[in-house]
Amino acid sequence: MNRKAQAIVLFLIGGAVLRAGFTGLCLRYVKAGLRPLLLAAGVVLIAAAVATLWYERPRTADGDPRREEGDDGHSHREPRVSWLLVLPLFALILVAPPALGSYTAMHTGTALQRPWGFPALPAGDPLKLDVADYAGRAVYDHGRSLEHRRVEVTGFIALDGHGAPYLVRMALNCCAADAQPVKIGLIGRIPPVLQPDTWLQVTGTYTRKRTKDPVDGGAIPYLEVSGSRPVPAPHDPYDESWNG
Repeated sequence: MNRKAQAIVLFLIGGAVLRAGFTGLCLRYVKAGLRPLLLAAGVVLIAAAVATLWYERPRTADGDPRREEGDDGHSHREPRVSWLLVLPLFALILVAPPALGSYTAMHTGTALQRPWGFPALPAGDPLKLDVADYAGRAVYDHGRSLEHRRVEVTGFIALDGHGAPYLVRMALNCCAADAQPVKIGLIGRIPPVLQPDTWLQVTGTYTRKRTKDPVDGGAIPYLEVSGSRPVPAPHDPYDESWNG
């Protein structure tokens, strides 16, 4: 490609990055805290494209449009196949990839690790917790801060090979490429029909029951379910509170 074509591709990349940042599509790729950097990168790419086009604008002493010529005075045409480089951009703009779900969760070991500490829990009934917070307290605090409390946890459903249900959130360090699941087993008043990847808001109480993740042997706590209801998938499907 010549410089003008490169500038056009650069402009399209910058536009796609800005669109992903402003529409929230970027949350399928990176954590929300990186959105300002992504938007800044889009602005820089577009500015670089505009500067390149300005530098490459036709200009000659006699005012005639400048032609792109080689050293021998003949114009050189780049192969048209190079424009295929633009196709991934249209895929990024037109196709929104789904967030990682139950298949990844059940083929990846739990990412649960010991938290730095266990801050006092606020009042409220039920107590709203994320999956990682409940799992960390259930395993590493042995449920001391959870006993005699009703909790409310939201995640998506994953089923193991025997059909046993788990409530899962995918935890991010930086981006979707390093996402790992945190899992909670469900017992008690579980809905009779559960579909993988559906989002469920579960109310229940702590139980000492736990199992080992068959993938990496990590601990998976359970929650005694007293009630549940389906909920829409959140705008940001990943759990960014995890500090694994």
